[in-house]
Amino acid sequence: MGACKVEIPEEIISESEMENLLYDYHLAKSMGDNLSYTENYKKVLYIDAVFMKYGTTQAIFDSSMVWYTRHTEMLSKIYERVSNRLRKEQELVGDLIAQRDKKPKTTKQGDSIDVWPWKRMERLTGQPMNSAYVFTLPTDSNYKDRDTLVWSVRYQFLQPLLPDSLRSVTMAMQVIYDKDTVSRWTIVRKSGVHHICLHADTLGKMKEIKGFIYYPVEKDRQTGSLLADCFSMMRYHCTDTMAFAVRDSLNKVTALRADSIGRLEKKDKADSLKAMSITDEKANEDEKRQSPDEMNRRRSSTVREKKPEQIEVEQHIRKERMGQQKIRQMNQRRRQQQRIH
Repeated sequence: MGACKVEIPEEIISESEMENLLYDYHLAKSMGDNLSYTENYKKVLYIDAVFMKYGTTQAIFDSSMVWYTRHTEMLSKIYERVSNRLRKEQELVGDLIAQRDKKPKTTKQGDSIDVWPWKRMERLTGQPMNSAYVFTLPTDSNYKDRDTLVWSVRYQFLQPLLPDSLRSVTMAMQVIYDKDTVSRWTIVRKSGVHHICLHADTLGKMKEIKGFIYYPVEKDRQTGSLLADCFSMMRYHCTDTMAFAVRDSLNKVTALRADSIGRLEKKDKADSLKAMSITDEKANEDEKRQSPDEMNRRRSSTVREKKPEQIEVEQHIRKERMGQQKIRQMNQRRRQQQRIH
């Protein structure tokens, strides 16, 4: 038994015509949404122009949409095709804008994407005007922290061939971050695919990618041309969320450590002595409350290793206490001398 096909009434716009109408309708609405306040009246003119193109009216379009909403499967297929057409049109417009502005278009999202935006082949002769290929690739919002970049190029040394020692190609790449710059270069002497891989963990946001291929030729020496093709720039997102958490926690610990040491250094001597006396009293009270078995168990347990900042604070407090003791002794001597005199 085959499924019965839904028959579209004569007064309803056909499926194929509805697809084309919706495509132009959404384009017209998008154009109208980008108009300035003084040109808002053109929105209605754009929509009316679409209806005139297909020989229909707003009323027939509305009634047809009501009918298609009752047959959701058919309407969803129509909109799926319309969305695909609009997406392709958007990509085409993006290419045209990039060509006009002489800039690469926005890269696609994804964990592993080839972001190379230009032609993938270059021929270098080694002559002064044709000995280098240079590029500058700006980043966009789809580049993430700790991304890895792999620039790949296939090199072919053309006739006449020379020994490996007499030919060399310098391939270099540089990534500019908010906090620093990372660079790498390699010497190519044999035909084949060569790569440069760059990444950074804590240098901040990636701002720009630069690179070049340099094929010099010595004077009065006949060499073959260099064909560089199969250009690609693979961008890999770091999906190791644990690494992010560890790095953030280390940064927080460092900040808290510096803040706590700074606060302790700012305390005056009286506050530090008072804190020590209160701590000693509490320790004595705790020892009095504990049973002999508990005290023996605590004394026999393994002593925890002290952190560097804790040792530094304790040494600072000991120095303050010794200074206070010296001051008290000096005051007592002065009082005794005053009584004698």
